[in-house]
Amino acid sequence: MTTDSDVIIIGSGIGGSTLASAIAPSGVRVLILERGEYLPDSPDARDDVAIFEKGVYRSSEEWTGSDGQKFLPGNYYYVGGNSKFYGAVMYRYRAEDFRPRRHLRGNSPGWDISYAEMEPWYAKAEALFRVRGTADQDPTEPPRSGPFPYPAVPDEPALRQVRERLKRAGVHPASLPLAIDIEAWLARGKTGWDAFPNTGGAGKIDAEVGPLAEALTHPNVTLMTGAQVTRLETDESGSRITAAIFRRNGREERLTARHFAVAAGAVQSAALLLRSTNAAHPTGLGNRSDQLGRNFMNHNTSAMITLNPLIRNDSVYQKTLCFNDFYNDDPEAHAPLGNVQLLGRITGNILKAQIPGLPRPLARLVADRAFGWFLTSEDLPNPDSRVLVRGGDIVVDWQRSNMDAHHMLIRRTRQVMRRAGFPVTLVRIFGNRTTSHQCGTARLGIDPATSVVDPDCRSHDIANLWVTDASVLPTSAAVNPALTIAALALRAGQALAHDCRTRRSSC
Repeated sequence: MTTDSDVIIIGSGIGGSTLASAIAPSGVRVLILERGEYLPDSPDARDDVAIFEKGVYRSSEEWTGSDGQKFLPGNYYYVGGNSKFYGAVMYRYRAEDFRPRRHLRGNSPGWDISYAEMEPWYAKAEALFRVRGTADQDPTEPPRSGPFPYPAVPDEPALRQVRERLKRAGVHPASLPLAIDIEAWLARGKTGWDAFPNTGGAGKIDAEVGPLAEALTHPNVTLMTGAQVTRLETDESGSRITAAIFRRNGREERLTARHFAVAAGAVQSAALLLRSTNAAHPTGLGNRSDQLGRNFMNHNTSAMITLNPLIRNDSVYQKTLCFNDFYNDDPEAHAPLGNVQLLGRITGNILKAQIPGLPRPLARLVADRAFGWFLTSEDLPNPDSRVLVRGGDIVVDWQRSNMDAHHMLIRRTRQVMRRAGFPVTLVRIFGNRTTSHQCGTARLGIDPATSVVDPDCRSHDIANLWVTDASVLPTSAAVNPALTIAALALRAGQALAHDCRTRRSSC
């Protein structure tokens, strides 16, 4: 069988690029199809007004909410995907996140993979993304086979004081695990990196700078940009995918391969597979379980600003601290609450963008004393929380869960901050249309009746279909999912490369 490629990967974000880097050494022909283009280097990349007020990088693509109203989801379509703008936090899920456990309102079902099985892949993913961190500060840190690849990103002077205040307040501040080369980042501009893209090839190790760059050093790996895949075709029996149909430069094109990996993000991957219906798969590709598009999760998140008029924040990047004292078991709730971590430095211009009515001089005055925090609680899987395709529209019907835990996390964090000497705490809970850490629409599991892919991220129904992005996460946990996506993609890459070596007739 003659094909254009051995493996076509759809999407160049963390899942797609990491998979490419994993299979590249095997020598198989890999083609990555990315709907976006390379993000050009520009002064806008370090301009807080351009990014936060003008939205120069924001996509105009709209999705539809369950209420029928259109909204801008905040996704980005460039080489490297959403990771171009991520906060570079590379957490391992905690060991408890892989096991079933009770929450304040509902239960987390756990995974069909244990933390022990994932640990070697986490270590490989940390090496690939050159993660900085330390393992001796956070009591929730799971067992590790070795240290972080690099020492933690240092606190700035203002944050060293905050760390000490948090210790005196009775919690365990810890350094965030970050895919940041701080010297290289600051050499190109004195800003934070949270929502600021890396357009210089150094500093923030996103999907493009890390795994994609590694994959493209191999002559058997090719990237095609500006290629938006609209559907996948199967053979007549529906047992194998045969081609990807995509639009490029205003024309529809078709490419064939022996294996296909979908890594376009939890919403877009589900939408692509749902759109690709045919006689053999009337409800979407790989959807015999009727779970495709279901179990959509999106972390419950809030931004908190803490203020003390006598404490000045003169930091540049800020985002180095977290604490997880309420992550696994709150003594009052007797249930998990979530993670607290610093946001990137909130400037006056960023604050003005969030509160347009605030006069800019006042915004700058407040920002000069403000420390920003990001609070995250777990959203629980629910089959009625789902992604649908209606006509040409993507519909996201997010059935939010576990908000009691998030409200308690806010209360607990306020108590800590006041003990730490911050009498003013302002909170903004992000609404249903803030798409933070989308996941879960093609869940991973052993049972084909209740999951879409197996523990190697391979479709239960279609032998040559793989899904290697946040779609496969069975639970959302309450920490950033980037490292878990990368670890699962590396694991899938081993299985895919092995399949190619042992079944030469199919690859």
